[in-house]
Amino acid sequence: MTTTSCRTTGQSYYESNALKRITSLLDPGSFHEIIRPEEKISSPHLRILGQPCSFNDGIIVGAGRLAGKKVLIAGQEGGFMGGAVGEVHGAKLTGLLQRATEEGPDGVLLLLESGGVRLHEANAGLIAVSEIIRSVLAARVAGVPVIGLIGGVYGCFGGMGIVARCCNALIISEEGRMGLSGPEVIETTMGVEEFDASDRALVWRTVGGKHRYLIGEVQRLVDDDVAAFRAAAIELLNDPRPLSLEELQKEHGMLSDRLKSCGSAYDAIDIWHTMGIAEPETLPLLDTAAFHKAVQHVYRGAA
Repeated sequence: MTTTSCRTTGQSYYESNALKRITSLLDPGSFHEIIRPEEKISSPHLRILGQPCSFNDGIIVGAGRLAGKKVLIAGQEGGFMGGAVGEVHGAKLTGLLQRATEEGPDGVLLLLESGGVRLHEANAGLIAVSEIIRSVLAARVAGVPVIGLIGGVYGCFGGMGIVARCCNALIISEEGRMGLSGPEVIETTMGVEEFDASDRALVWRTVGGKHRYLIGEVQRLVDDDVAAFRAAAIELLNDPRPLSLEELQKEHGMLSDRLKSCGSAYDAIDIWHTMGIAEPETLPLLDTAAFHKAVQHVYRGAA
């Protein structure tokens, strides 16, 4: 297990918008935005449907430097439609990843915050997500590491949850959440008896950062501080996880083992108990440093 320590800035990643996260993560003055808002390239569908539009369509893409390394970066804006993916939004992200494959930067940073695909342009959004996934894998095959960062208000769900798991590595905070179906979607579809989306403790211990880290789906758990995310991103770019048959087989083995040992578990606390964690019910109350200390003997992720 690897943990990341750094001097905190006190700037909350959770509370920052996409632009603030990008400019604070990168080396000062190094960010250059591609397709700026004044170009007014926004969704053609929302306007027709009488919906509000954003000149950047809810995502900022560009280039910059991280500890001197050349990176391409994208930040989804949760404040616009929960970071949901539409045609233009998806095309900007796909284009950035294709540029990475062609130019070979030192890495790509994806600041993921999305509830999934926009219902207003669902077909276009679903196609966009499939193109994003293909582009992430193409970049990795080309030797460009793709690092995902998750810690925003809206979490990372739906198609972008799949995109996240296609990255070389993921960084998440306790406040971050990641999954395929969001809590509200599960409750609406299956009923409150299956999943109570209003139970915040249940939500966070099921799809929250600590749980995703413990079961090996993310490689770094950090404080809700932009400096902590930056330090972890630098660390991962210096030691990228390759895309190989061996890595895929290792991932499949981990998933098979999890199903065998935890397939009948009713709650995340039951899973933590199965993993050999003493007093698992106390984990949600621990800060990041205390949490790492409590679970260091059982963590089984690919860090």
